[in-house]
Amino acid sequence: MKINKLKKSVIAAIFMSISTATLANNALVLQTDFGLKDGAVSAMKGVAFGVSPTLPIYDLTHEVPAYNIWEGAYRLYQTIEYWPEGTVFVSVVDPGVGTDRHSVVLKTKTGHFIVSPDNGTLTLVAEHFGIEAIRQIDETKNRLKGSEKSYTFHGRDVYSYTGARLASGAITFEEVGPILPNQVVSIEYQKATEDSGNVKGTIPILDIQYGNIWSNIDESFLTKIGVNYGDNVCFTINQGETQKYDGKAPYVTSFGEVPEGSPLIYLNSLLQVSIALNMDSFAEKHGIGSGADWHINLKKCD
Repeated sequence: MKINKLKKSVIAAIFMSISTATLANNALVLQTDFGLKDGAVSAMKGVAFGVSPTLPIYDLTHEVPAYNIWEGAYRLYQTIEYWPEGTVFVSVVDPGVGTDRHSVVLKTKTGHFIVSPDNGTLTLVAEHFGIEAIRQIDETKNRLKGSEKSYTFHGRDVYSYTGARLASGAITFEEVGPILPNQVVSIEYQKATEDSGNVKGTIPILDIQYGNIWSNIDESFLTKIGVNYGDNVCFTINQGETQKYDGKAPYVTSFGEVPEGSPLIYLNSLLQVSIALNMDSFAEKHGIGSGADWHINLKKCD
């Protein structure tokens, strides 16, 4: 009887220990342009688990197009606000790996942490969530032991390792490294503006699975120019100075309000103006891309 009670006490202590360790960890969320064809992402996760076997690790995406810093920046902006305060994001879209760009951890005013090269990836995070502080990673203390001669896999050797140490509580934010000025390398783009009934914005990203066009124009701009549900909106799409599309579509609440194959304007999940073809890919049919050099202009029309 005493033995059974002792076993129960030991089991309870073990579960208590595991539960406490898990609660001590913040989530670690990984984003890269590596894809999943090889072992790069798995190596990053292995390093993180080596820091803390109870660390909860999740994927944001590993399908950012190769070297596409802008898309990495957008995916962070799209995702961060839905994760709890204290979550640590590791973002590795790093065509300049091994050069003198800074490796940093940015703490947002919302209490999230982003471990990343300061190469433009932090553009939208800094703008939308604010910068509480930025620290440069001190690689003499926050680098995987034995990786000192590795110059081209900072995602594993520096970012995943530092992110895991921060998320698990092995280090504090202050122990990441020296403080830096509250500014980041930024990618220039067309912010949403309105002038005399004309609204301008950027196409930051595509809804890749369906080929819908997402803009950075929020609902308030439609209100400013007097667009209501059911109204037609005229719009043009340019890449740089080259016009790629000129047309119009009704502003509706859902895809089923227009015939199959017809264009429509709607609000996406971030409540920003988007363009689609019902049951078809607008991007593919009309050769539309995304990024800081893709612009959209729209106005109310008959």
